[in-house]
Amino acid sequence: MTTPTLRIDKWLWYARFLKSRTLAATLSGSGKLRLNSEVVRKSHQVLKVGDVLTFPLGTHIRVIRVEALASRRGPAVEAQALYEDLDPPQQKAKEEDAASRTTTVARRDRGSGRPTKTERRATDRLRTES
Repeated sequence: MTTPTLRIDKWLWYARFLKSRTLAATLSGSGKLRLNSEVVRKSHQVLKVGDVLTFPLGTHIRVIRVEALASRRGPAVEAQALYEDLDPPQQKAKEEDAASRTTTVARRDRGSGRPTKTERRATDRLRTES
């Protein structure tokens, strides 16, 4: 009996890591996706249960173990049953991302107008000191 296999781009789409199969095929052909520590060059590479995928998704690197193969793209609950996340995101990493997104903006009194050149230089000095 043969072991069941599935194309890697289909599985990524079924598991809802990417919104379209075209994006999944693009990721698998880009050389950024690794299957069992080997770079995947083609989207038609086959995937089987127990394989480990490593790929960038947003600002994080995802490490996923394939737990099941699907025959369709189902709801999110079904999709989460297809894999096990070997490197779950840490709460600290989420806090660092939130801190990096919030920028400190210098506040001015309403109606005070545009800052003069000397005021801008003073503000720049304060920013570079900290």
